[in-house]
Amino acid sequence: MEDLAHASGATVRTIRAYQDRGLLPTPERRGRANVYRDTHLSRLRQIADLLDRGYTLSSIKELLDAWDTGRGLGGVLGLVAEVHGPWTDERTGRITRAELDARFGGTPDDEAVAEAVDLGVLERVPGRDDEFLVPSPQELAVAAELHAAGVPLGAISGHLRELRGQVEQIASRFLEFTTEHVFGRYLGHRPPTDTDAAEAAAMVRRLRPLAQLTVDAELARAMRTFATLHLRHHLGEDTVLLADTPPVEGEHVALPAETIEAVRRLVGEDNVSAFVATAAEREVRARLLDSLVSPRAESGRVDQITRNDIVLSTEG
Repeated sequence: MEDLAHASGATVRTIRAYQDRGLLPTPERRGRANVYRDTHLSRLRQIADLLDRGYTLSSIKELLDAWDTGRGLGGVLGLVAEVHGPWTDERTGRITRAELDARFGGTPDDEAVAEAVDLGVLERVPGRDDEFLVPSPQELAVAAELHAAGVPLGAISGHLRELRGQVEQIASRFLEFTTEHVFGRYLGHRPPTDTDAAEAAAMVRRLRPLAQLTVDAELARAMRTFATLHLRHHLGEDTVLLADTPPVEGEHVALPAETIEAVRRLVGEDNVSAFVATAAEREVRARLLDSLVSPRAESGRVDQITRNDIVLSTEG
């Protein structure tokens, strides 16, 4: 048993506990010695792998019993590997402490680094105090952009914690939904057959991108809705409405609320957009005519008259 513990990395106490639970096959008896073989070592590694993936000892025993009775474990392990595998095409990156400090303003901040490690945005490299793994380079890049825009690191960390809790609720609800309507037929009995587990793994591959696509689409819709509401609050209702429904093609220009109110008093509610568009177009044409006439003026007199006419015309 001590040899098995040394080879597997498990403790003798752990091996005894697994034997008591029936997770390990009975060793071969030779005289007064118990002989453990490669099958025992392989079983210990299977148990450790399933524990790392969140399985309890009770569920592991059910899986192993299914394997021992010939019902198959290959499909189940394939399903475990599919679920436990990466849910994004993004690849893990690396960054040195000097590079990290440079990306966030150049001033070392040990507290912020510790917070990032706690959140899992950074992972320490064993034996390397000056280097970190970056599970999501995109997430780190977003944090760097927010900080460059003036957001304090503490605020970014707090926002990520809040956002993570909300996203985890979305993920949990999506899994409940798909389990009820899709995976229930594969996982309704424990442990699932090898065939059912293999089909469930294939379904995971099909449905995996749907969660992100759905969240992306709904986030875009919600951002547009709430960004418009915030803009109306800060710039005024009429300014945003005018930009939302421009009377002519071209660049949208936000006008002060006071200007919109003055135009409304002048021409009435229904004619605000048309008046602003027409006035702008007339001003552009007048300036074009002004530029054509100016070279013919002897001393700038025609140019001055033209500008005065534009002013008088606009005021009239």
